[in-house]
Amino acid sequence: MYGDIAYAIDGPVATIKLNRPDKLNATTPRMMAELRHALADAERNGTVAGIVLTGAGRGFCAGADMAGLQEIQREGRIGAEGAEGLEPADPGDKAMGADFARGLTYLVTVRKPIIAAINGPCAGYGFSLVMFCDLRFASESALFTTAFAQRGLVAEHGMSWVLPRLLGSARALDILWSGRKFDANEALQLGVVSRVVPDDTLMDTATGYILELAARCSPRSIMHMKQQIYQHMQLPLGEAMRATEALMAESVTWPDFKEGIASFMERRPPQFPPLEVAD
Repeated sequence: MYGDIAYAIDGPVATIKLNRPDKLNATTPRMMAELRHALADAERNGTVAGIVLTGAGRGFCAGADMAGLQEIQREGRIGAEGAEGLEPADPGDKAMGADFARGLTYLVTVRKPIIAAINGPCAGYGFSLVMFCDLRFASESALFTTAFAQRGLVAEHGMSWVLPRLLGSARALDILWSGRKFDANEALQLGVVSRVVPDDTLMDTATGYILELAARCSPRSIMHMKQQIYQHMQLPLGEAMRATEALMAESVTWPDFKEGIASFMERRPPQFPPLEVAD
């Protein structure tokens, strides 16, 4: 079914791999359609606690396929993403609102954690892709660049929104204006990634993180925390607090809360109910 990605589920971990290694996993409309399809499947699979997104071969993603960019330049417009042969897929919680329904912003509405495991060069569209993942783990050989200014473009794919929120305006402008390459250690200092690990431990680190969540944490709690963080980034403090207090009052009625208390008192691992995701 998939050609430009590889998708596998192993226990509570779903792994999506950008799979054009001969092109350094440069993105195509087909790849992005397949990514949406796999994310929708992982989101609705009750055994999956989290998703790891990585690249095949020696890198994560070199950005958009240059042949596709040349076609855009010739036509003077950006075409729609194609999904020929795939059933329609629309991952994410639409109740998050229209603000998270354009471009890559849908990633933050997916109800389960998405961890980018950045295993080498990460540029342009690939850089944008990882910045809308929830956590970013990088191998020591990872290398980053935006490259938009060098192509005569702008801060694309939501970068003007997400980068200053994560890094601050000065660091965001430096990365975008210069288009310079920076390594994993500088990415950690800037706040682009949250962990840097040896190349041969990257996938174990990312999958191990999800395994730990699966063993100890309520999937419902994780979903709501993710939604709170992204929605409340846009709200004044008072509105965020009112929403939080309402959700707190609701949460004490959940079976997850009952199980969390019982497992603590009985000194045993929790057995939280799986997350039920409606279409």
